[in-house]
Amino acid sequence: MILVAATNRPDMLDPALLRPGRFDRQVVVDRPDLEGRKAILRVHARGKPLAEGVDLDVVARRTPGMTGADLANLLNEAALLTARRKLRAIGMPQLEEAIERVLAGPEKRTRVMNEREQQVIAYHEAGHALVGHALPTKDPVHKISIIPRGRALGYTLVLPTEDRLLRTRNELLDEMTMLMGGRTAEEIVFGDPSTGAHDDIQRATEIARRMVTEFGMSDEIGPVRIGATRDEVFLGRELGHGPDSSEELAARVDAEVRRLVEEAHDLARRILEAHRDALERLAGALLERETIDASEAASLLAGVPKWVNRAPAPGRASAVAATEPPASGRPSP
Repeated sequence: MILVAATNRPDMLDPALLRPGRFDRQVVVDRPDLEGRKAILRVHARGKPLAEGVDLDVVARRTPGMTGADLANLLNEAALLTARRKLRAIGMPQLEEAIERVLAGPEKRTRVMNEREQQVIAYHEAGHALVGHALPTKDPVHKISIIPRGRALGYTLVLPTEDRLLRTRNELLDEMTMLMGGRTAEEIVFGDPSTGAHDDIQRATEIARRMVTEFGMSDEIGPVRIGATRDEVFLGRELGHGPDSSEELAARVDAEVRRLVEEAHDLARRILEAHRDALERLAGALLERETIDASEAASLLAGVPKWVNRAPAPGRASAVAATEPPASGRPSP
């Protein structure tokens, strides 16, 4: 008799289940790599009419971080778009749009916004794109739009050029800086930031806290893990113990998290103020056309140089963080 079980919470398993003779073989089903995505796409493409020129290998390269379910949903979305447009075969345009629908949700062109809100969103997304373009570790901007999609009023889509399993300290700092680019652009142009940056601020704060408490990437705190849970009980183990750090250390952690976020905010401001003309060009193009693709964005940002990357912290030249790869090209709302 062979007993097979699955869980998405291995941290909650009773250790007795993992003893030899019980569930003694563990198979980790992780996100597929490039070759895995190619194979998954071929499986789900069976029975679907693909137009000439469709290359699933190209689609696989443009979808790093997607799971098998994401890829299946992608092809189903492309098939639905093809049927709605009364086409006979699924083409690359439908696959490209399907990628965006999986990543950010469907477009909501029926949502009515006034002129002021459109301007705020245009400068917000232009700020994300400009700051991301200027940072040396960020992937190229794939698309910018002020058309509401999913829960976002606008989005800046960045697609990684390759699969990544490790994130360096500078990459995480640059990610925070790009996240703060939208809020900073609103401050520079309007002097009155909106609530549209709440998700950006939350994500930037989460990155900073993990850098300090999990990845040991803070000079002030050092290479220590703070807030680690203890395996005291089977279920609800995180409720079975008190804090493992002093109030003084917790205050230092909070101060360090705030410092990292504020430094990212300051760098975003310096980039945007140095290239205000490019910010105006991007925002103007968005207000005129609503959507800018990769080639148009590259043309509008052609005069913006790469800013010199931050130097590694003393004694941290090899510090890297092993993290789960983020969802492919997660948009900045």
